[in-house]
Amino acid sequence: MVRILLAEDDDSMREYLARALERSGYAVVSVDRGTAALPLIEQQSFDLLLTDIVMPEMDGIELAQRANVIAPNMRVMFITGFAAVTLKPGSTPPEAKVLSKPFHLRDLVLEVDRMFQIGSATGI
Repeated sequence: MVRILLAEDDDSMREYLARALERSGYAVVSVDRGTAALPLIEQQSFDLLLTDIVMPEMDGIELAQRANVIAPNMRVMFITGFAAVTLKPGSTPPEAKVLSKPFHLRDLVLEVDRMFQIGSATGI
């Protein structure tokens, strides 16, 4: 089972995303900030870091950079409501995806499915 670490500071959005991903067959651990995610990345194995970019204490970009050192094989997907946020080349892990809010849950699940080539992408 694909394990996802979700870092999202908005409580309702975090619960909404976690529930949708769990219903689609993913195992989700969720936290409300990047500083809470780092110890989990050190202690557990995750296949995907799904993180908001703009969060207090540590933004999603810094979280992804630190996570890439700890778990270089973990994939990264950013979610953001700030269209003006741009990711500088080299500042994020290679092949990181960006999903802009608002998005439909089906789009999120399809993107995650594509990252792991499961679900509708392979006809399963």
